[in-house]
Amino acid sequence: MLLDSIKKDLKIAMKAKETLKISTLRMITSSIKNIEINNRTSSKDESSSESLSDNEIIQLLSKMIKQRKESAEIYKESDRADLEKKENDEIEIIEQYMPSQINDDEIDKLINEIIDETGSSNIKDMGRVMTILKEKYSGQMDFGKASLIVKEKLNS
Repeated sequence: MLLDSIKKDLKIAMKAKETLKISTLRMITSSIKNIEINNRTSSKDESSSESLSDNEIIQLLSKMIKQRKESAEIYKESDRADLEKKENDEIEIIEQYMPSQINDDEIDKLINEIIDETGSSNIKDMGRVMTILKEKYSGQMDFGKASLIVKEKLNS
């Protein structure tokens, strides 16, 4: 399980005194715990102490990477190379727990398959295609890029 791997790597980083890796992994585990607590308090069922699935953790990691990329860009524009480097280093650490990314040619092929499977023919079907892509390939592709490709294919 992904969370177990993160916790194991946190222990190793603590023994090796890798401060950035420790803080990044602690941030990840803390975010996971916060979501689990929110899920418990929002659900009426008291016995639901389920931990997040790997897919949910991957979605969280994707958001964290996106936030860091945005921050790094802001720091770059503000000539804060030190903070930009820290954000980029955190991205590298987080990406170690992400599934491998699907290349652009493969994304195009997968989109064609989903469009064929769903019988999608116009832009109104875009939501259905994107939903399936996100369910099947969460964390494995840039959905901003994928949505442009889907839009282009359904508009033609």
